[in-house]
Amino acid sequence: MRKVLIVIAIILIGAAILSVYFGFRAWRALKPVIGTPPDDIVKVIEEYEPPAPGKEPAPFPLNLPKGFSISLFAKNLVGPRVMKWAPGGWLVVSEMGAGNVTALRDIDGDGLAETHKSVIRGLDRPHGVTFYEDFIYVAVPTGVWRYKFNPENAKVPVDSTGSSQGEKILDLPNGDGHFTRTIEFGAKDSTKETKIPELYVSIGSSCNVCREQDEERATIMVSDPDGKNARVFAKGLRNTVFFTIHPITGEFWGADMGRDWLGDNLPPDEINILKAPVPSTGLRVNNYGWPICYGKNIHDTNFDPAPSRSGSYGASKNTCDTFEPSFIDIPAHSAPLGLAFFPEEGWPEEYWFDLLVAFHGSWNRSVPTGYKVVRYDFDKDGKTLLGVQDFLTGFLSQGGALGRPVDILIQPGGTILISDDKAGAIYRVIYREDS
Repeated sequence: MRKVLIVIAIILIGAAILSVYFGFRAWRALKPVIGTPPDDIVKVIEEYEPPAPGKEPAPFPLNLPKGFSISLFAKNLVGPRVMKWAPGGWLVVSEMGAGNVTALRDIDGDGLAETHKSVIRGLDRPHGVTFYEDFIYVAVPTGVWRYKFNPENAKVPVDSTGSSQGEKILDLPNGDGHFTRTIEFGAKDSTKETKIPELYVSIGSSCNVCREQDEERATIMVSDPDGKNARVFAKGLRNTVFFTIHPITGEFWGADMGRDWLGDNLPPDEINILKAPVPSTGLRVNNYGWPICYGKNIHDTNFDPAPSRSGSYGASKNTCDTFEPSFIDIPAHSAPLGLAFFPEEGWPEEYWFDLLVAFHGSWNRSVPTGYKVVRYDFDKDGKTLLGVQDFLTGFLSQGGALGRPVDILIQPGGTILISDDKAGAIYRVIYREDS
């Protein structure tokens, strides 16, 4: 009996030790996401004073390349995500945590938006925002709405109860799993001089890894501006939350998040060039691999143990060979979100057409990664990657996170705006050649 009790005690002690170990690992991974920040980055930025000439600068947590400085453009926001410049000079941002779409304006030109005006309230996790003609388009988990937008006062029509009057133009799959929906207008055919606008919508998967029953999940959809003629533009994209248009090629570039639970270093997150298939392939849409392939067409044998075959491409070929490989692999669990290209106007030539990507940061890696903005240095055609450098770092501190960058807007003339949904702020990064 005594031996049995000893065995039971050893088992219980071992279980307790394992629970503490894995609990510590889980907390270390989640702390930057859900833990209290080690400091208030908004106050740190507000209170920071540049050093006098010849003096050493005071300690400051955030790091930027030489010539760049950071300040606040807006604060006291609740989960700010997508930013768009609106007619009338407003910066419109989706406050996903508050259910609002808000317009901001820096009236006195001091770099801080002192005017905050609600455009639309009471939405279910609004994310994507864009403009076309005299409409503001807003994407929520289950659809896309559009509202008449008044650029003079940043208002939309309301009914007698004060509710915003809009039109739902597109039904989307429910909000299970990945629920953020991002929208953008692009041309039907970027090679033609006549740019016929179409509305592109990102729809993430309903799961970490699975075979979707709904063909609209894990895709980019495209439709007419009124929501008609909706169809899949690209598929096999687990969660391409953000995408943008290359200023030279006109192609969409999207940041896609890889699946979880393959360890700290697999699979890579991705930057993909999203495009229509080459006619000779006979494909209706390009497939970017998820759920059975990732990165440079690597087979996910954890999910799909048996080699997958594609009869249309010959029984000897693995299905991964028929998919579009990633253009750039990003370290696993970085959670890439906003991405933006530098224009020529007002920027040094070394930055022209380079790409900035916001790494929102990991939630399930034993050692947290991401929580920064990274620069991808390209040639002017965007075809050759010349290098990768950290651009904005310092958000990870003492095992916690001061902030989590989300969206990026790069303006002509040397100004960058970056939203942060953890700090509830929008940062203003300025380049001055003589600094």
